[in-house]
Amino acid sequence: MEMNFQLNEVPGIAARIWQEHRAATVWAFHGDLGAGKTTFIHALCAHLQVHDTVSSPTFAIINEYRSDVCGAIYHMDWYRLKDEEDAIQAGVEDCLLSGQLCLVEWPEKAAGILPDNALHIYLSANGPDSRTLVL
Repeated sequence: MEMNFQLNEVPGIAARIWQEHRAATVWAFHGDLGAGKTTFIHALCAHLQVHDTVSSPTFAIINEYRSDVCGAIYHMDWYRLKDEEDAIQAGVEDCLLSGQLCLVEWPEKAAGILPDNALHIYLSANGPDSRTLVL
């Protein structure tokens, strides 16, 4: 599936994808810097009634949020990881195996530890306010 949309449409797109793919526990977000990965995750967390502050865990690697809809959510940013071993040392494997919703930015840094059934979401910028999403 491919969708072109404006940034103001992100909340609706996030809600739609949640409704269609809520069974997936690992969502892998691919895209260049500025493509909208964190923006999309923020909108998804708002839809899932997360009351915590949602921000990219670039330095912490893992942020945990509480959702009124689905319990714990793990938001991971693997940008600073070197490889799968580095990811395992950081504790991401425990999150991936938890059965809780995991939202992973920069999954290509440790792609070998992602489950086979991960939902891969590719985001790209078409301009300052326009994005393309491919599932």
